Amino acid sequence: MEERVKDSAGQGTGGGGEKRSFQRRRGCRFCVEPDLLIDHKDQNLLASFLTERFKIIPRRISGNCASHQRGLSLAVKRARHLAVVPYSASQL
Repeated sequence: MEERVKDSAGQGTGGGGEKRSFQRRRGCRFCVEPDLLIDHKDQNLLASFLTERFKIIPRRISGNCASHQRGLSLAVKRARHLAVVPYSASQL
């Protein structure tokens, strides 16, 4: 029989391993609620799609569809230009 080589943490480095569990993807928030509009003047809505360092949250994490993510990023960029949302956390 063949022995597995163990690394310093005591875990095997061979194949196999634990399986990852994935959660079900949620739908796009803007597709689910058609009355919710993307507006560059709505600071509360835009803040929910920004990190604490004011970076735009990517689509795979936020769950937005491609067209709404493009509109959201454009709205954030417009809001930054109008000083509704800061460019970075150091500008607070």
